[in-house]
Amino acid sequence: MTQTLLTLAEVEALAREAHAAQTDKAGRPYAEHLQAVADGVRERGGDDEQIAAAWLHDAVEDDALSADWLHEAALTRRTKNIVLALTKREDEPPESYARRIRTTPGALLVKASDLAHNADPARLAVLDEHTRARLTKKYATMRALLGLPPS
Repeated sequence: MTQTLLTLAEVEALAREAHAAQTDKAGRPYAEHLQAVADGVRERGGDDEQIAAAWLHDAVEDDALSADWLHEAALTRRTKNIVLALTKREDEPPESYARRIRTTPGALLVKASDLAHNADPARLAVLDEHTRARLTKKYATMRALLGLPPS
């Protein structure tokens, strides 16, 4: 018997609930970042599988949802692969992380949207100068490793 896949609305609701207690570095509700990444994927021509992955892109990494949950979830294999590709592993070099994203179909567009929102000048402006400089360099380095143009 085949499992009925979660709708985008269901994925969004799950992601919002899983990250409900979480805030970003500026103290904003984390779901705002997830919404921005999902919207960015949609604006960049991403499909429903990529939009679902955008909603879930930090869920396993942030322990909001378990890897077991993702494995069992009623999602396409491609969506799961994108989420896993974007999940950083402990002590993983950035080059390995970038290579996994580049070689996972559909993942680069989701990561590009994530980086675009993370590097948004308005979002970075509310952070202290040291954090802003550190993150700006980190995001630029990742863009370069992914072969994306500078933001």
